[in-house]
Order: sequence, then structure tokens, then C-alpha cells
Amino acid sequence: MAIKNVAIAGATGNSGSAILKALVDSNKFNVTVLIRSDSTTTPSFPESVSTRTVDYSKTETLVESLKGQDAVVSALNHAFLGHQHALLDASVTAGVQRFIPSEYGSDTLNAKAAKLPLFTNKLVEQKYVEDLAVQGKITWTLVITGPFLDFGIGYGFLGPNIKKRQITYLDGGNGKFSTTTLPTVGKAVVGVLSKPEETKNRAVYVQEAALTLKDLFGMAKKALGEDDWTEVDGGTTEEMEKASYEKLSKGQKDMGVMIGFLMSAIFREGYGGYFEHVDNELLGITEMKESEIVELIRGIARKQQAA
Repeated sequence: MAIKNVAIAGATGNSGSAILKALVDSNKFNVTVLIRSDSTTTPSFPESVSTRTVDYSKTETLVESLKGQDAVVSALNHAFLGHQHALLDASVTAGVQRFIPSEYGSDTLNAKAAKLPLFTNKLVEQKYVEDLAVQGKITWTLVITGPFLDFGIGYGFLGPNIKKRQITYLDGGNGKFSTTTLPTVGKAVVGVLSKPEETKNRAVYVQEAALTLKDLFGMAKKALGEDDWTEVDGGTTEEMEKASYEKLSKGQKDMGVMIGFLMSAIFREGYGGYFEHVDNELLGITEMKESEIVELIRGIARKQQAA
């Protein structure tokens, strides 16, 4: 199996734009971006990228857009994940060889994490693509990366909040978790598509670093200075998860509720947040040095100051 023609859905989101850039920069693939017909934005893409406008409610437009594609990469975000089912059906009809569902985060194959309501839709899609693969209709790969280190630090929910010069510890800040930057999420997808047989019908695990919140705080102080930081005890992930279940039972379903489940998936012991085994070598991924994480934090701080 050789993969040359690749279509991507959700190419303007956080993970999608990083994946698109990696696909283009690799010079290995002919890349097509699928654009929703009801999209209100007019993004620009590199000249080498083809675009197709699709209506996810009309199978024929999807199938026509996917004819000749060897692989389809879904980077649909949480709000549009409902379109993935139609995208997968159209991929099968069009004869696509490999489908990469929208994962790029926590280990949804972990038994405890899989029960969290945040991942319900992802599990439905996993089961569907696995069933299609058993029937010989398509192959798949899940890309599990842990939380996005650069995005998480930039928005202050993963480690140090740079603007407030504050670090909030969950579970004491000593739990180790796997994490990856957005550019390397893209590189991991390139690695999967470059090694289709080795990554066929399985999950691959990628980490650029395995850290604790206390590790990150130490690096933040190296990057931005030792003074004027506040350390906050954020309680336990067990308490946060319980609170999220209580809110959910009352009908609340926003991301403020789901964040409690996400924190369990990342930090809570037994939920798979730290990857015991990774596929870095297979996919050509190297782990970050501490000095590189320190510089990443400095770079994020500079961008925030300039904004």
C-alpha cells in the first residue's frame, strides 16, 4: 500500500492547520482540503493544495470529492465531529485506503478514560471504522498524542498561566503525563501515512515530553524568572470529575463541564495520560529537551506580550 493522494477535513482548526502544514512541508503527498459548503470563513491555502467544497448532508458531493484519494485525514473538531460518520461512509464508497479519525489527544482506548462523556462520540466513530475494517472496506489509524503542550500553555490550562504568573496543581502536581506540540501532531500524521503497513488498523502513541505539572513550573521559572509566581492547589481530578458529572446530570453540556473530564484523562492515575509505550521511532518523532521546552515557554510569553 502506497499513499500519495491525501484529503483532509477540518484543516483550519488547531490540529487541522498543523496537520495540513506538515503534509505540505513533507513534499510527499498531493493534498486536498475539504471545505464545508456552509463555512463562513474564506481561508487561504498554499498554492500546491487543492480544495473541494462539500456538503456533509449530501453523500454524492463527498464521494465525488474523495474519488482518487488514497487517505482521508479527519481533523474535525468537537463541534463538527458529527460529520465524521458521513465522511467515513463516503471514503469507503470512493475506495479510500486509509482513514485517520479525529483523535489527537487523550488515550481513548484506556478503559477508564473511555467511560468519560467527553469521548462518547469518538468511541462511536472508533467502533464504526473498526467494523468497516473487519469487513475489508477500509483501514484506519488512531493518532494518540496527549494534550497539546504549546496550545495548553498558551491558554493557561496546562501548567503555568503565563499572564497571571500562576501555576495550579491538580493531584499535587506530581502525576506524569504525555504531551505533544501541534507541529509534531502534524509530523505524526505524516509518519503514519508514510508507513501505512506498520500503522494499519491500530493506534499509534506519540509524545514529545513526559512531564509533571511541577516539572513545567520549574521550566517556566527558568524561562521567565523565579519571582512573583503564585502556586495554587487546584484540588483533585477526582473532585473535578465528580463535579462535572453533577453538572451534566442537571443538563449542562458546555466545555466548562467537559473540562473536568479532560483533566481526569490527562492527569488522573490509571486513565492513560502517561504513555508507557510510544511509536516515536517508527514515526520519526524525537522528544524535546528541557531547554527546548523552556524556549517554547519564552516564545509563548513573547507572543502574549505582543498581542
